[in-house]
Amino acid sequence: MRFYGTYFLSLDSKGRIAIPASERAKLLEFCGCRVVVTADLGDRLLVYPEPYFDELADRLNALPSLKPTTEALQRTLLGYASHSKLDAQGRVLLTPAQRALGKLEKDAVLIGVGNRYQLWRKDLWEEQMERDRQLATAALAREPELADFRL
Repeated sequence: MRFYGTYFLSLDSKGRIAIPASERAKLLEFCGCRVVVTADLGDRLLVYPEPYFDELADRLNALPSLKPTTEALQRTLLGYASHSKLDAQGRVLLTPAQRALGKLEKDAVLIGVGNRYQLWRKDLWEEQMERDRQLATAALAREPELADFRL
């Protein structure tokens, strides 16, 4: 199962987001609407269907445990993780720690990026999109292997 698209959302007063109906249908089919919300390495959160997160957790736990980088990844990705099942309205509760890390207050953007979603504060996502456009434009201009790539 792959997830794509950009969805503008609002957090409610309890810190919940409502997953769009089209995405809920995919999540229901794939994992019974069971998801894991966790931290990413930037100012955003990740929302994984539970089976994909379980695979990631298994890979993280298989890494050498005494390495500082392993511990940092485990603290970030496993330490912020919360398992949830979407409620009847398709909402998932973000923990206070998750909301603080993602700097989420009201307006958010959910982006499907393959096997997971990224959840951004709207203004931070807009800033990142501008940086991405500049990076892509520069790369298309200077990298010969991208010369024939058309969007």
